[in-house]
Amino acid sequence: MNILLTSQYFPPDLGGVATRTGNLVKGLVLNGCQVTVITGFPHYPHGNIPKQYRWAPLKIEWVGQTRVIRSFMPPLKSEGLLKRLLLMGFFGISSLFALPWIGRIDAVWGGSWVSGVLYSKVKRVPVVLDVCDLTLEDLPMLKLTDEGSLLLQIAAVIYRFFYAKGNAVAPISPGYVKTINKKYSVNESKIDVIQVGVDTTEFKVVEKNRLESEPFKVIYAGVLGVGYDFDQIFEAAKILEEKKVSVVFVIHGSGECLGSVRNKLKELNPMNVVLSDKLLGSRREVANLLSSADALILPLKDYGGPYPGIPSKLYEYQALGRPIICCAEGEPAKYISESNSGLVVEPENSKLLAEAVSYLIANPKKSREMGINGRNYVEREVTITAIGQKAKQLFEQLTEEQRDN
Repeated sequence: MNILLTSQYFPPDLGGVATRTGNLVKGLVLNGCQVTVITGFPHYPHGNIPKQYRWAPLKIEWVGQTRVIRSFMPPLKSEGLLKRLLLMGFFGISSLFALPWIGRIDAVWGGSWVSGVLYSKVKRVPVVLDVCDLTLEDLPMLKLTDEGSLLLQIAAVIYRFFYAKGNAVAPISPGYVKTINKKYSVNESKIDVIQVGVDTTEFKVVEKNRLESEPFKVIYAGVLGVGYDFDQIFEAAKILEEKKVSVVFVIHGSGECLGSVRNKLKELNPMNVVLSDKLLGSRREVANLLSSADALILPLKDYGGPYPGIPSKLYEYQALGRPIICCAEGEPAKYISESNSGLVVEPENSKLLAEAVSYLIANPKKSREMGINGRNYVEREVTITAIGQKAKQLFEQLTEEQRDN
């Protein structure tokens, strides 16, 4: 099958959406599909466009067997609602300039809905709408806007319009299905959950034997965004420091909250926290960094209710065979508990986080068991090959239905 994938974000961009599209492309190729990607110039989250792309309308390149058509993006840092909307608007327009280079396709994966739907109409092929998050629902939960605001009401109408245009909808988490069905009137028969998955050839188990003289290392790596609570880590670090527990927390990443994270770290001044914003050039470098950990952490904010998504980093954490400390409620907590791959901690509760770290230090056998459970789970359920197979089967079903009609 010839698949066109449209997405504003694609590696080397950082973040969950870029990981999603990168994994899906690999998975489709492994399942015998020919894939063309339309994406923006690398820009997320820093806004620094590499020299080879600056001010060109388009650039065509190959990533392995995949043709990648990169379209113009302005050098804007992805922060705040206005800049995010501008970036989305630029890509919605510039991505259409790739039309002469597309050729014959059988289906479209719409990571970016505007271009995905338009290309499907022009080419008269089915489109699957990717749902990586519930943006309109997240904004009020993060207190970034009022739930009943005019902006959200208008946006909800636009979302309903696009949901109606999709032949199928593919959320990354089962926690999204109810909202898509009830709020946006999408029939459940059109909804197929396809997880982000993980490339287990890049994220693999590297054994680590910690010496007694070494501190227990807990690492977070990823975007420093508004959905995460690093204060919980800092305060737990102070508790453990006062108890003279040998532990070091490493926070590695960049994003719109980097400045506030730095300021808070300076204010609390825990001696057992390291902050690094060095840009890592590939997922393999990320895997190497995470493999140096004794445990990996997901510090989500308290959303005031169950969090419906499953961050892509959880699959990567599991693939490395390390125990996970999941500071979250909802789907992430459920996922970690059901796969028995870590400890679940109430978000924004630094005392419980400190206790979880102490437990892992005191129970190395149990920690290793959790890590093994996580690795076994992703190998069984969410490799990129399995994810690609699910997507391919969905495309085949949709193209067959279109032929019958």
